[in-house]
Amino acid sequence: MKKHIIIVFLSLAVFACKEIKKEVTETVTESEITQKPDVKLYTFSGGTVMVNNLELFSQDTTYHGQTKEFANAFYVISHPDGNLMWDAGLPEMLVELSEPFTVPSGAFTISRKDSILNQLKSIGMTSADFKYIALSHTHFDHTGHANVLKNATWLVQEAEYDFITSDAVKNSGQGLYEAIQELTNVKKLKGDFDVFGDSSVVIKSMPGHTPGHQVLYIDLAENGPTLLTGDLYHLYENREHRRIPVFNTDVEQTLKSMDAFEAFAKEKNAKVYLQHQKEDFNKMPRAPEYLK
Repeated sequence: MKKHIIIVFLSLAVFACKEIKKEVTETVTESEITQKPDVKLYTFSGGTVMVNNLELFSQDTTYHGQTKEFANAFYVISHPDGNLMWDAGLPEMLVELSEPFTVPSGAFTISRKDSILNQLKSIGMTSADFKYIALSHTHFDHTGHANVLKNATWLVQEAEYDFITSDAVKNSGQGLYEAIQELTNVKKLKGDFDVFGDSSVVIKSMPGHTPGHQVLYIDLAENGPTLLTGDLYHLYENREHRRIPVFNTDVEQTLKSMDAFEAFAKEKNAKVYLQHQKEDFNKMPRAPEYLK
């Protein structure tokens, strides 16, 4: 009789453990589903850059005599807790020109066909719908319509902010400071920043191209872990061979950022998109694809 009672007790204990394990598993699964936000990415053209002297994009003569057309994207990241714009294309004054504009040095010929406000209409947004704006860096081809989002909070590395607001830049006559001068709601960053606090949209500090250059990680609902490179890499070949433009502010810092980027991309098993590479631009989800 005693033996029978023990067997019954053990059977009940095993059954109870199974039920507890099942309940915990179901709870964790439901929690994971609840916690992963529905993040979407909308890709837009911020113009086109014809590089007339590709040799600028390597420390040696690898690209001597070559030219290449670059894409120039900007992105809208839609998160349940707000919208983020990543980069801001070429200057909008180009939209009014009938012909592409060649910069005085002759290195680039640039053009832009559409304004930010008109492009946002395609996804039912206006400039007022943005909680944040973040720029990979403050070169002219990434700050074009930044001032249009003056009511958003600018997420910028402190080193980049100090660079772009320095007297040297302000007095350069190149218009770099003027492109961002209306962004007065500023959150200065010192390293990586989890934008919405749930690890779905993370700004990663990757200095070297400029003092406060940064890249963007997004865990997309449809595309999975995704990395936008800013100008850490411009070309597939530059990523493969670790080539660095002659105008980067710090070569050694760039190489360290490349190492950190590749380690992070591997850790997350992320899809990497080079923002200036036309082939990658053409792979990115377009706004109409999200309209139902």
